Amino acid sequence: MKLKPGLVPAEVIENKIFLIRGRRVMMDVHLAELYGVPTKSLNLAVKRNIERFPEDFMFQLTSAERTELKRILRFQIETSSWGGRRYLPYVFTEQGVAMLSSVLHSERAIQVNIAIMRAFVKLREILSTHKELALKLKQLEMKLEKHDEEIRAIFSRRDPFGEAIAELMAPPPEKPRHPIGFSRE
Repeated sequence: MKLKPGLVPAEVIENKIFLIRGRRVMMDVHLAELYGVPTKSLNLAVKRNIERFPEDFMFQLTSAERTELKRILRFQIETSSWGGRRYLPYVFTEQGVAMLSSVLHSERAIQVNIAIMRAFVKLREILSTHKELALKLKQLEMKLEKHDEEIRAIFSRRDPFGEAIAELMAPPPEKPRHPIGFSRE
């Protein structure tokens, strides 16, 4: 089955993936929006199949985590008629999102799920590249520090070459100058 182009832009999905408790996750409200179902319906389908969603697939946010996400997103996350969500939101890891495809049975759910899986893979590739670059930079810094130490050692007067270099770099001693011209003596 081929993903319909333009169904959900990759950037939209990538902006809805957060790092919580050291895991990349998506919120139930965002997933429901992408799947085109109410958040309540998504969570109800999950609760009916809760055995498919262990803690490493899905977990509920703490109030501190929810507050932090609100601060990051800068808007109220789906409110009820009572002035706010009555329960803490659920978040789904990559495996949890994959499991959602077995719970939600619609053409759109399948297409969106494919797009989300591709976004997670793309993020993993980007993070892998960044880790490699960070490692190379660290190695380069270590080489530079080692070279700095070697250069300092060369110019140190404790090293025989350092003593010789210091003598070469020192200005020559001033020789007495002979006056120019004739003297009467």
